Amino acid sequence: MSRPRVFYGAVALAGLSLIWSAYAITDLMQSGPFGLSVALAGDIGWLTVLWAQYRRVGPRWAAPAAGWVIALGVGLLLVIHGVQENSTAQAIAGPFVVLIGKAVWEFALPALRDPAALTPEQQAEIHSVIRDSEHAARLHDARRDRAEREAEATIEHIRQQARITSARDRADFEITLERLEMRAEIDRRSPLMLAPIANTDHPAEQPAISPSTLPIAPTALPTEHTPTSTNTASEQPSIADLARDHVAITTENADAVRAICALRPDEKRDSVAAAVRRARRNADGMKGGYG
Repeated sequence: MSRPRVFYGAVALAGLSLIWSAYAITDLMQSGPFGLSVALAGDIGWLTVLWAQYRRVGPRWAAPAAGWVIALGVGLLLVIHGVQENSTAQAIAGPFVVLIGKAVWEFALPALRDPAALTPEQQAEIHSVIRDSEHAARLHDARRDRAEREAEATIEHIRQQARITSARDRADFEITLERLEMRAEIDRRSPLMLAPIANTDHPAEQPAISPSTLPIAPTALPTEHTPTSTNTASEQPSIADLARDHVAITTENADAVRAICALRPDEKRDSVAAAVRRARRNADGMKGGYG
């Protein structure tokens, strides 16, 4: 795109204005480099405002107003310089160059713009849409991040509860296992703890109690027992009766034989065992018949 001729004229006038204003302000300040810095500050500010006006930065009226304020301020300093130099020509020509350059740029800037370029209102609308889109995208990312954090917190809570439940189950298992071991130890030590107790009032020795031995039925005990009475063989129940009674209340023949021998120490163990086996067979036959 070729630039309009007015642009080159505006550039030439801007250069002349900057050179003259820099010389006049530096000479007016009479402070050497410090005076030059004031002149350069005014020139740089003027060029910056021209760029902002061309790019339509800020409100539409702000850049032109700032440009004219700077131009008038520089022109006033040039008038003061001409007065101090007692030169009416400098007092008039100095600000004239600056003001002419500013006026030419007011025509050059619109000529540099693309006629098809968007207006500030349209560009602002596009920027608003872009901002809304960016806001929606960031809001979505923020909500997704929050949802992920909440999910991680929930999962961690579930894991903590699972660890607590697992610890409780492990503790219950260990306690149950200890109880079983203690119960087995009690069962092993029961025959030793429950030793036979001697009865000084009766010559017959009481049988030892084991985990599989149940208490002796009342019918198997003597009906009358006094320290001065003497039991005869005719008053005692027979071995067969004792065998039936003890088979009914025990599960092992050895337990029944041991109990009967304790009651009848004068009987032979082999005869008692044979009677117990017969009673066990008869009892099993009756159960089978009823079954």
